[in-house]
Formats: sequence, C-alpha cells, structure tokens
Amino acid sequence: MIDESRVLPPGIAADVALSEVRQLRAGDRPTHGGQLFAYVYDPAVPGLDELAAAAHRESAHVNGLDPTAFPSLLAMENALVGAAGRVLGAGPGTTAPDVVGSVTSGGTESLILAVKTARDAHPEIAAPRIVVPSTAHAAFAKAAHYLRVALDVVPVSPDRLRPDPSAMAAAIRPETVLVACSAPSYAHGVVDPVAEIAAAAAAAGVRCHVDACFGGWTLPYLRRLGEPVPAFDFAVPGVTSISVDLHKYAYAPKGVSVLLHRDARLRAPQYFAYADWPGYTMINPVIASTRSGGPIAAAYATLRHLGDDGYLRLADVTRDAVAGLADAVRAVDGLRLMAEPESTVVCFTATEGGPDLFVLVDELTARGWHTQPQLSYAGLPASVHLTVTASVAPRVAEFGPDLADAVAAARAAGPVALPPELVALATSLTPDALTPELVAGLAGGLGLGGGDAPTDRMAVVNTLLDAAPPALRERLLVEFVGLLQRPTW
Repeated sequence: MIDESRVLPPGIAADVALSEVRQLRAGDRPTHGGQLFAYVYDPAVPGLDELAAAAHRESAHVNGLDPTAFPSLLAMENALVGAAGRVLGAGPGTTAPDVVGSVTSGGTESLILAVKTARDAHPEIAAPRIVVPSTAHAAFAKAAHYLRVALDVVPVSPDRLRPDPSAMAAAIRPETVLVACSAPSYAHGVVDPVAEIAAAAAAAGVRCHVDACFGGWTLPYLRRLGEPVPAFDFAVPGVTSISVDLHKYAYAPKGVSVLLHRDARLRAPQYFAYADWPGYTMINPVIASTRSGGPIAAAYATLRHLGDDGYLRLADVTRDAVAGLADAVRAVDGLRLMAEPESTVVCFTATEGGPDLFVLVDELTARGWHTQPQLSYAGLPASVHLTVTASVAPRVAEFGPDLADAVAAARAAGPVALPPELVALATSLTPDALTPELVAGLAGGLGLGGGDAPTDRMAVVNTLLDAAPPALRERLLVEFVGLLQRPTW
C-alpha cells in the first residue's frame, strides 16, 4: 500500500544514488581532456583530482562560520591568502608587506566584496559610483546592482581592447569610491594599463581594484618565463586590492577565490558584524556565513602539492599551447586574432567574407571542441573565446586541421538567415514588451525550452541574440534559462 502522506520518494541504496549522479553527468561537457575552452581548468596532473577530493572529504563538514571552533580552516585560509599575496607581489621584503585577505567562493563574490568594501569606506557618500572599462567582468555590474552603486563604464577601442587611462581618469567624480581594471580582461585576454589607471585613482584619492581573477595566478609565472607581462600587482603604487581565483589557474576545485587588500585598514569595511539580536554575534568577512571547509581544504592540498615549480611548469606548458592555437588561427583564411595573446586566452573573429562565427562554433562542437562564442558589442565584433589550460597542450596539433575543416564546413553551410519577422522582433522589441508566452513560443521555434538540455546547434539562437540590443539579450536569456530551470516533481 502506498503511503499517500509521503513527501519524498523512499531512500535508495548508496550505489544506486551514485549511479544516478553518474548517469546525469554523462550529458555534461567533458571537464578533462583539453577540448573544453571555458568553465573548467584542467592541469592534466595525474592524481591531482584524487588528492583534492580526499582533502575536500576531510573538511567537508567543517564550518567556516567560527574560526575559533575550527582552527584548521583558519590555518588553511591564512596559508592560501599568504600564497596569493606572495604570487602577487606582497609579503616581507616587498613594497606591500602588510597585505591581508579573505577566501571567497569565487571571483564574483570577490568583486562584490571589493565594491562593498570601497562603498562602506565612505558612508558620507550618499550615491557612490564605480568606474570600470567596458571590458571589465560582468560581476562588477552585478555588484553595482546588488549594492545600489552607480556604474560608470568607459568604452574601449576596437583596436586596443583596453581603456585609455586618461578616459578612466576623466570618469572619476567626487562620488567615485572605486576604479577597477583587469589583468587580463576575460573576453580578449589583454592586460589593462594598470599602472596608469592606479596612478589616476591615487591622485583622486580613490581605491583601485585589479580584477586578476582570471590571470593573477599565471601572469607572474609567465613573467618569470620571460614574457613581457606589464606591471599589475601590488608592486604598482595605487593598487589597493586584487582578486585572484584559485579555482582557475591554481587548478583548485570550484569554488575558491582570494580577495587581497594592501593593508588591514583598507580591508576593515569588508566585514559585516551584528550583535543586536539574542543569538550569537554574527561577524563575517565574506558574504556567506556558514561555509564548508571542503573547497578550502581542496585548494590548500592542491597548492601544497603543485608548489612553485609545478606552477612554473604548468605556465610554461600553457604558454606553448597558447602559441600553437594562435598559430592555428593565423593559418586559416577568413579568421584573425582579436589580439596577440598576452596571457592564457586565444580570441579570434572572422574577417570580411569569412565564415559565420556562430556556425563555426557549432562545427567545432561537432568535432569535439567546445568553445565560447561572444556576441558583438559596441563596435567590437562577435568573437570566439578559448580559455587555454595545460591539458590543451597535447591536443594542439589536432586543433589546427579541425579548425580548418570546421571553417570549410561553415563556409559551405553559409551564414544563418533569420526570418525577417524574427529580425524585426529582435531589433524593435523592448524588454518590457516580452511576455513569458512570447518567449516560450520563440524558444519552442528555436528548439529550446520544455526542460530539455540545450542543443549543440546554437547558431540560430546566437544570431538572434547578436541582433538584439544588450537589454533585450538579457531579458531573452533570463526567460530561456527560466524555461530550463523547472522543478522535476
């Protein structure tokens, strides 16, 4: 007899539950093997996954809420902050000996906290503002939205892909609490002129944050290998805070980032404390209160195992892979690099008369290469982004022929031709005019929605999004994702 009062299904054996997880994972992009150029960071180091998983298991149930209760986690956090500081030009014997920091769940949290700290340092400013280049990570916009801070965006030129320092300086107002720059920018992988921007911020008495979430762990090692990496870290006067993700090129599992401040005085407004209630006094350096020690322990074990020599070797291998991929792009008629690689990104676009980039992305996917298409924006053309990790190096020789073959297939298929009514819709609709019913119908016509996983053929969708202005893109994607995220009762 079925118990009608039951809320959840009955329990199942552990091995059956694990089997279900594995079956669900079978539909995911491959996280290893060097053919996924976004989202994951694979060093291809034997045994590293097992080490990180074991360390995670040891501390998964440790709670970062109270460092006095779990001193192991405090010790590991301090070690991670110290390591990040040393990589980024801080510590004894440097011009930034007093750097302090916090471990966060990822780059977005680090950037939100950098903005929050700068805002709360100036309670007298009723309407605070931050200045960012248009190539700054979208997490700055998220921070501005969450924290009710105005966002002043400085455009970049299509040829330089980085902001003009004088334009950044001119954007600083009396209400500005933070100026930000990237090392490097995620989209194109180029390093902003940090020294000049930091100097302008310092002259105005404003904090300067360097978003090195993406490149902070590789750029210093590339410099040691002889690459001409411009100054961007705490050796630069005027840089007051830096963020770096350990779950990127420190190759730790998700999600661990570090937010560093030049000294404790600058970090002080980052904390949240509250005692005006009958429970425990809450004091948090980051957004979360309860935090699992698992990711922190996994990052600690990863850093301790790889060490300085390991990271230098991985940077060297990655540098060679970047060079090989860039050569593969240069060798194909109809493609061009958006910028000469400066870090671990290869970004390319189509020349006039070249292939439809969105069709090309689909063709690469069909050949096992999972790349990241980037839509056109403010004079910058649509492009294809490749995040390059050490695991890519053994596959570089395969990529060139596959890229040439994919370009030929994309040329043969021709560009995506949207129905005129869809183009009219994308270019004329306002976000407020969209209804869930309209979006659901549009998604159905494009083969999306209904709870199914997205198709590998996304050229039509990307072409439609590329035709729409950013505000409409945002609303369309929110509705599309909402169609996918439905409870399975």
